[in-house]
Amino acid sequence: MLHRLKKEVTRSVKGAVILSALSLSALYALPASAAPTISLLETGSTLLYPLFNLWVPVYTKMNPGIQITTQGTGSGTGIAEAISGVAQIGASDAYMSDAQIKQHPNILNIPLAISIQMINYNVPGLNNVHLKLSGPVLAGIYSGKITNWDDAAIAKLNPGIKLPNHKIIPVHRTDGSGDTFIFTTYLSDTTPAWSNSVGYSTTVSWPAVPGGIGAEGNPGMVQALKTTPYGIAYIGISWKKPVEEAHLGMAMLENRAGKFVLPTVANAKAAAGEMVKKTPADERISLVYAPGASSYPIINYEYAIVSKTQPNAEVATAMRKFLNWAIDPKGGNAPHFITAVNFVPLPDSAAKLSRKQIAEIQ
Repeated sequence: MLHRLKKEVTRSVKGAVILSALSLSALYALPASAAPTISLLETGSTLLYPLFNLWVPVYTKMNPGIQITTQGTGSGTGIAEAISGVAQIGASDAYMSDAQIKQHPNILNIPLAISIQMINYNVPGLNNVHLKLSGPVLAGIYSGKITNWDDAAIAKLNPGIKLPNHKIIPVHRTDGSGDTFIFTTYLSDTTPAWSNSVGYSTTVSWPAVPGGIGAEGNPGMVQALKTTPYGIAYIGISWKKPVEEAHLGMAMLENRAGKFVLPTVANAKAAAGEMVKKTPADERISLVYAPGASSYPIINYEYAIVSKTQPNAEVATAMRKFLNWAIDPKGGNAPHFITAVNFVPLPDSAAKLSRKQIAEIQ
């Protein structure tokens, strides 16, 4: 009887030890949903902003351990905050300059897709007409040398169209902007006087034009133009729907071949076909003013500005995974994402270079 009691006690003690071990194991083996969330901040380009806002809900649903916050603050801010480390991803329509890269050699410029820039206007009675404009004419408008819509230089490009005798109101970006970068690149490439005076950058010293106004971000440009009769503005193609809803005009631009073309995906692809093959390993290149009869003249890569060195291995892994998904034709570059913002998907040769840069993130 005593022997049996000892066995029962022993069995009970062993059971208690096993139960205790299982309880401790359960306590420290947290469920997957309670695992630490990796937070990434994307900030910058208001042209890329609509695409990121399509990407993020889909990607984070597939990867619940990653949280991505998006902010449309302008390309200049995107670059600055990626350099400072405030943001993990700086979205930009502009690549960093040689001087910036020399100062910050640890920063990568990674193309994610190709965008287009529209030239829009609000000319009563003519918003349903595709007015023809050129780089020199736009440079004249934004420098204050061409002041009226019926100026001889505009009339020459648009024979048979009755242009109003009314002051032109140029609208420009007030924030650091990749849209400003590619717009002023087009003006610089086509107009030596502009290149030698104002030049191109994400921020420029805009010539003082009577009546000219500034706006912040692409949403601000759309709103300013909508409420400014006889205005003209440069707006990213991802805001085409609001432009159309506001019934604003869309210009045909003169390209390097002297042809006037609309900002269509087909014409952007034609331009990309001429320029993408020239992309260097670091992928910093202007795609503006490409040769070719069908090439639309204002296109450019949309960049993720990213530091090679991340705070820890987990963040670096999350960054590589997300960016590789973003450029994948079955992921972020899938047609249903890209066509929704009127972008051109990243060509294979550029995607290969982008993947090499993404692999450098540690």
